[in-house]
Amino acid sequence: MSGKGRFSLSQYRKAAPVALLLASMASMATTAPMADENLFEQIKAQDQRFFDAFNACDIDTMAQMFSPWLEFYHDLSGLSDFEQTMQATRNNCQRNLGLERTLIEGSLKVYPVKELGAIQTGKHRFCHPVEGTMDCGTFEFLHIWKRDGEQWKIHRVVSYGH
Repeated sequence: MSGKGRFSLSQYRKAAPVALLLASMASMATTAPMADENLFEQIKAQDQRFFDAFNACDIDTMAQMFSPWLEFYHDLSGLSDFEQTMQATRNNCQRNLGLERTLIEGSLKVYPVKELGAIQTGKHRFCHPVEGTMDCGTFEFLHIWKRDGEQWKIHRVVSYGH
């Protein structure tokens, strides 16, 4: 059945592998790109800066690194905004829990977000002393970092697996 605009079976068999290759290349081009090394290193450095401040209860640095429009989603405590998150942080620091966060090596992933910033995912461990032993838990997180001029701000937080 060869006619204008139609393929014969032998022509189809020859064209099918090329069509499949082109289709797979097109789908690869539309998938989200992995972050370049520079973006990964920038976000990793911001993560370190933020959690150094967290571990030291440096409230001012943490407040500067959070977006004023912060939304913090926690699987157990729900949604909080910037003011609620900062108040909870101040309360934890005043309780002097000795809470320390450590990023799980190899878990960090960073993805660019066009014209906004980056998505960071990973796992982290929080530990604090309780009656002479360390009480630790490992949890997953997602941060959306928004570039504000030359600064990075944590715009959204999703913390889960508690």
